[in-house]
Amino acid sequence: MELGDGGPAPGPGQTALGRGSLEFLQHTVCSLLSSYGWYILLAAVVIYLLVQKVSRSLAARPSSQPAAADAAVEPDVVVRRQEALAAARLRMQEELNAQAERYKEKQRQLEEEKRRQKIAMWESMQEGKSYKGNLKLNQQEVESGASTSSAVPKSKPNKKPLRGGGYNPLSGEGGGTCSWRPGRRGPSAGG
Repeated sequence: MELGDGGPAPGPGQTALGRGSLEFLQHTVCSLLSSYGWYILLAAVVIYLLVQKVSRSLAARPSSQPAAADAAVEPDVVVRRQEALAAARLRMQEELNAQAERYKEKQRQLEEEKRRQKIAMWESMQEGKSYKGNLKLNQQEVESGASTSSAVPKSKPNKKPLRGGGYNPLSGEGGGTCSWRPGRRGPSAGG
């Protein structure tokens, strides 16, 4: 025993305890990496990407703050922007009102034309004339007027209907050879 050391010399039990805990720690880390290694690697990559994204957003944020500060410093610029926005809205509203007036005028003209046709048809019926001839002439006039404006759709040529007028799929009539009838009720006749 030397007196210059100042403390007891480590015994063989203390070094074995340090080595045992180190081996236990190494064994635990290796088993965790072998079981969850891919998950740990994936989590590390996700955390890295999140840190990069947050740092970019924080770097971009201060550049937008001076623009807001400039707008607050110059109120006349803000006032001019608001006035320009209000003027643009007013122009758009005036255009919309003008379009609505044009549409109403077209509708009034169409209603007036229909009323005139009905009056002409009524007068020709009162005189005993055929009103169908007048109706065809009036329709041709309306179609020629409709070709210039897109408000009135053109009439399609009369086509033969695909099925007769009395066809009703729910009635079971007129369906041809396909018909379903429920089976007999009661016990089977296999006796």
